[in-house]
Amino acid sequence: METDLIIVREYCQKSHVDPSFILSLEEDGLIDIRVVDGERYLLESQLQDLERFIRWHEDLSVNIEGIGVIHELMGRMHDMQRELDRMRRELRLYRAGLEHWEEY
Repeated sequence: METDLIIVREYCQKSHVDPSFILSLEEDGLIDIRVVDGERYLLESQLQDLERFIRWHEDLSVNIEGIGVIHELMGRMHDMQRELDRMRRELRLYRAGLEHWEEY
């Protein structure tokens, strides 16, 4: 058995989360659930996202569809930030190269 698996039923009991919420997240493709010997498991690597989804749902009353949209938009923002950082690094290198050539 993999050690990075968490039993959904136990997680829901300890976290006071309705299991149907977890299943809805899975149905919408927001998390993956593994089934081993009839028991449903969460991947430990998904806990950060799962806890974020639970906060959005409980604290902000965001429905499953809204959670999907927010998650997608945040992913796009993260990708754009990485691209912007890459472009800034390239610009610094370009400027440093120009300054080097201007010395001659």
